[in-house]
Amino acid sequence: MSRDYALLPRPVKNLLRRLVGRYEIGERWWHLRFARRRAEARRAEELEVAQLRGTLTELPAATVAVIMPTFRRPEQLAVAVRSALAQTVRDIVVLVVDDGGGQTDGLPDDPRLTVLKLSRNHRSPGLARNVAIRLSRSPYVAFLDDDNTWRPDHLEHAIAGLEQGAGLVYTAVQRRRVDGSPVDVLAQDWNRGAHRDTAWVDVNAVAVRRFPGLSFDPWARPGWVHPREDWEMVHRASLTLQVTHLPQTTVDYVVHSGSYFTEWDAAALESSR
Repeated sequence: MSRDYALLPRPVKNLLRRLVGRYEIGERWWHLRFARRRAEARRAEELEVAQLRGTLTELPAATVAVIMPTFRRPEQLAVAVRSALAQTVRDIVVLVVDDGGGQTDGLPDDPRLTVLKLSRNHRSPGLARNVAIRLSRSPYVAFLDDDNTWRPDHLEHAIAGLEQGAGLVYTAVQRRRVDGSPVDVLAQDWNRGAHRDTAWVDVNAVAVRRFPGLSFDPWARPGWVHPREDWEMVHRASLTLQVTHLPQTTVDYVVHSGSYFTEWDAAALESSR
């Protein structure tokens, strides 16, 4: 959990987990403790949207908007973008959001691709994703980080699930080390009660029907803060949307200790070999 939660006596923590859920407790606490920083991040997001809107002749539009934040990973980014453009679903727009890194060269020449360059490094995947959500038009939105890839049928399965009535779907995720060796497969059915206390829905596997409240917390959460912004978005959306797990494995997630958006425990990865 977090450093603050760890300071509570064990009986208090156990009671709170039973009554509320560990991650819901954390989320409420961070909203209070970092309210000023979150307000500052929202203002920064507004400025970025206003500046970038003036550079676009029209907002990218398609059946699916694919949102990809990035920071100084040009080689991995190119691979991730190609996996998005290679989907069997062709009516897509891919919005790469450069979080002030300035390293987006070498991307495919494709009219479906738009690169949005933020004015500075905000270190916030939520803010970057929000900018692209607000500067695109599509009935569906999907998310892919710059160090992961989709298999060609990812959006095909996701859209089928959404068109069958779900508001948010997520597929199974194959986690791999940098050398390609497998770690595990994340594939767990949805349970909102269990989700209050832990996280297993990875944003790279998520596709959602666009709705007015679709956004992430723009605050740049420190690595020691849990839950993360993707947990918050999914949990909040599940209040009003039907969430469905699709069993197909369609995402390849590269696990590494130097990830920009996720910190991994090297010892735990080694022990899983």
